[in-house]
Amino acid sequence: MGGLTYSGDDAACAALLRGGSRSFHAASRLLPRDVRLAACSLYAFCRVADDAIDGAAAGDREAAVANLRARLSAIYDGDPSDAAADRAFAAVVRRHDIPYALPAALLEGFAWDAAGRTYADIEALLDYAARVAGAVGAMMTLVMGVRDASVLARACELGMAMQLTNIARDVGEDARAGRLYLPLDWLADAGVTPDAFMRAPGYEAGVQTVVARLLAYADALYAQSAGGIAHLPAACRPAIHAARLLYAAIGHRAGSAGFDPVARRAVVPGRTKLLLLVRAVGASALPPHTLNPASPRAVRHLVAASAVTPRAALPRSFGERFIWAMEILAGLDARQQAANNSS
Repeated sequence: MGGLTYSGDDAACAALLRGGSRSFHAASRLLPRDVRLAACSLYAFCRVADDAIDGAAAGDREAAVANLRARLSAIYDGDPSDAAADRAFAAVVRRHDIPYALPAALLEGFAWDAAGRTYADIEALLDYAARVAGAVGAMMTLVMGVRDASVLARACELGMAMQLTNIARDVGEDARAGRLYLPLDWLADAGVTPDAFMRAPGYEAGVQTVVARLLAYADALYAQSAGGIAHLPAACRPAIHAARLLYAAIGHRAGSAGFDPVARRAVVPGRTKLLLLVRAVGASALPPHTLNPASPRAVRHLVAASAVTPRAALPRSFGERFIWAMEILAGLDARQQAANNSS
């Protein structure tokens, strides 16, 4: 496990990406080979984890979450489960110093799914999106070799924007599966009763209003995230711009006049995808500018964990991770004491 090695695992991970996300797969083809393989491994672990929760019976979901957490601990202990996604992700974690807090946040979001959590307002929904998608954006940024806090914040925003797009696109499919992600206060504002909608998911003007509102929020996040892409390695920029443009286009399709997001799943036609890929290459030539250093509240813990300069080797065992955490806390206490003495 000393380096990032790919045997047959990379092919298995790439196959999961091809079958699971056509938009992300299209964008990933623009990445440099090493980054693309790492991205496939990252996606594969996320996909397998998500499927483990979705595929579990209602009474077994808590056990499924516990099993995923055990698999993640094994990955960080350097002894991954005998599965392609686990082995490949363990190699990525080690080579790119992915902090445990990032995939742990992802699994926390999946635990919320397992519990059937709903979201009272947009801030609560952003807390969810930060975990299941913002954390992935941060991990992708580390894979590309960037640990700058401002760039990480923009990457988390891009991940959250994509998740809001997914929620808008899948509102009907989710409702038929017994899941509701739309903010409850926005539904109330639009005159939609959640229980009634979930009993018989169908077209409602109020639901379409909430979907449009959610997509407008996503568009604002897409716009905020764009500046961070110029601070990524030049060879990686076209792919990330492509992902941003493709997902935003899905949202524009889902929110377009006359489109029923409850009955249909929005897709982007192949010709449009090609045009967006060309636009992505053009956007990648734009020069970087100074970024807003602020991180959205929902992702501050992810940015803080990711921006730390990595040690020579990440702590692997539980004991090592505990000692490492105590060292960090001791350092924080010392800095706080010094600040108190100087005031």
